This record gives sequence, C-alpha cells and structure tokens, in this order.
Amino acid sequence: MKQALQDKFGRALQDLRISVTDRCNFRCTYCMPKEIFGKDFAFLPKEHLLSFEEIERLATIFVSLGVRKIRLTGGEPLLRRNLPDLIKKLSVIEGLADIGLTTNGVLLGKHAQALKDAGLKRVNVSLDAITDETFKSINDSGVGTAPILENMKKAKAVGLEVKANMVVKKGMNDKEIIPMAKYFKEHGMTLRYIEFMDVGQSNGWDFSQVITKKQLFDQLSQHFDLEPVDPAYVGEVAKRYRYVGTDTEVGFITSVSESFCSTCTRARVAADGKLYTCLFATNGLDLKEILRSEKNDEKVIEAIAQTWQKRTDRYSDERTEETVKHRKKIEMSYIGG
Repeated sequence: MKQALQDKFGRALQDLRISVTDRCNFRCTYCMPKEIFGKDFAFLPKEHLLSFEEIERLATIFVSLGVRKIRLTGGEPLLRRNLPDLIKKLSVIEGLADIGLTTNGVLLGKHAQALKDAGLKRVNVSLDAITDETFKSINDSGVGTAPILENMKKAKAVGLEVKANMVVKKGMNDKEIIPMAKYFKEHGMTLRYIEFMDVGQSNGWDFSQVITKKQLFDQLSQHFDLEPVDPAYVGEVAKRYRYVGTDTEVGFITSVSESFCSTCTRARVAADGKLYTCLFATNGLDLKEILRSEKNDEKVIEAIAQTWQKRTDRYSDERTEETVKHRKKIEMSYIGG
C-alpha cells in the first residue's frame, strides 16, 4: 500500500467534498441572503459545471491518492438532476469506503429510495430550528419544519443514516438549542451543533454572534446526562457525546472555539471544478481546465498531489479580526460545507 499523500504539516488527504451545484432553493440569511443572491443573481451555466463523468474521473483519481470518504454538497445537491446516477458511478470505485450527502431536506423524501439504491450511505440534513416561525425566518423561503422532518423519517426508513446539522447563531436561533436536542433524542437521530463561522463574504460574521461548544454543552448538561464518545477515525471533525443510557449521539463542530486545523484531512472541489484545500480558501486550482485539456490522468494526479503537498492552511488557528474583515473567502454555497 503506497504512502498516503501528506501536506506540509503531515496531514493526509482522506476526505473529499464535491459541490455538484451552486444553486439552492433556500435563501438562508447566514449563507445565501436574498439581498445578494436575488432573482437576478447569475449562477453557473450548465457547461461550467463538472459533468458526472468528470466527477467520476476526479473521484477515482482522488481515491488513488488516499481519499476514502466522499460527501456530495452544494448549494443544494438534490437540485442537480439525476443525482442518483452520479452516486451509482461513485459507489463502484474500488477503495472508496463511504459516500455521504449534505442537503436541506426539501427534496429528500422524493429521492430517498433512489439515493439508497444507488449506494448512498449517509445523509446530513441542515436544519437550524424545530419551530416553524424561526425556521422560516432563517431559510427565507417559506418552508416550514414539518416536510423536512417527514423527509428525514423517510430517509431513515429506507436505511440511510440520517443526522441533523444545526448552525447556531446568537439572536437567530439560540432559543432552539434545547428543543432541537429533545426532538432528535426522542427520534434517535444524531444532532450536530455547528458554531457560526465566517465562511465567505456575505454572512456578516462577528464573534459576538458565536455560541461556543462550551456554552452549548453547558446548556445541554442542564437537561441531559452526556458522556464522551471516542473519535471513530483520525481527522474526525465532530466532538461526539452520547445521551447516557441510549445509543443516540449529539456532536459539536468547533471551528471557532476549538480549531481542528491540525488534523484536517479534507479537500473540496467546487461546482465549477476548482480544488480548494480549506473551507476558508481564497484561491483554488482549476481542475476542470486540466481535466478538459488532458486525456492522461497522470497530469491531473500530478496537479492534485503538488497542491496538497504544498498545503499550509491553518485559517481557524490563525483567525484574527483582520483576516475576518479583509481576507476574501469563497462563498459557502459555491464551495460546499
């Protein structure tokens, strides 16, 4: 077995996130606010997106370089037509251990069985509130919680592992912290709280709006008995806990208060085929251009390997007021979560 591809800090390339579209049917205020992503916003035309065949080719190359897990993201990935066909292509790549999907859940019920049959294993549903009024104010699209929760149950019923992701922002949805925990504990689904991060340029991030993992844990501990769960693998992002006496977990993504840069094993391919080595990146490598000009995989492999081996990203370790305000970062809807 050849040695895993490593960056300047010895971090191996193990996980790949692929954004299949920059479009979304929500306009969440902290991600794609309407005042920026309005009716006249120019999304990528179809020819600028990677084709399924190009994504399959890239995924096969990344797996040959050490990637074991792939997650499909967006925008909203289920807006990409015939997505199960892509998953079917990816599921037969030798050496790929896991395929996941991050979605807002609106179209999940409709496609759950086809996704499962194609080889999808896990779904993370972005749901920032359990209360209709709060949820609608966040997604700014008129969608309530009931159809999302029903679609999560449908996905679980067909055999997909289903988790909920909740971005927590002070003044936006902090009153939902305990109600969300109670609901998902009762239904035996993992809930992960995500600290509000300064991704992109349009979410108006300020540290005063962050509710840290410690603050979240302290709140939960007033209502539940929690015990820590050991990481499942090197580079696991979530700090995991279990409700005592159950198999149900709750987790925390602590990019702001407890950086995990030192163990980050993720690469990201944006919807237009650019490779980014950090969620907070400014520039990316245009893999689409290389793919469409090179029939030989060796040139693609060389470009990816050189990019990862030069990687020195440590944004969350180095975050300052200056970097937050003045560093130009790729939007979340473009790079994926």
